[in-house]
Amino acid sequence: MKGILDRIEDDIYAVILVEEEGVELVLPANRLPEGSRINSWFTIDAENGQLAVTLDEETSLMKKRRAEELMARLRTKKKGSRFKRN
Repeated sequence: MKGILDRIEDDIYAVILVEEEGVELVLPANRLPEGSRINSWFTIDAENGQLAVTLDEETSLMKKRRAEELMARLRTKKKGSRFKRN
């Protein structure tokens, strides 16, 4: 499964959105892999009844680049808009 770190609540709980399942996974923030930050992507596996959360740097980078490209396109469209704001 893949999931994205959505937020950290009260510096205690990490909330990971699991895309395939459409659920939130809540776990202690101190169980996140080193280098994790908001919008980091993870591979999540069940091993011996435990969840293994691994930082997926390749997916994180790919999703970040895609978001930056979309924002750049939106900015370009906005500059070229024919409508004027008052």
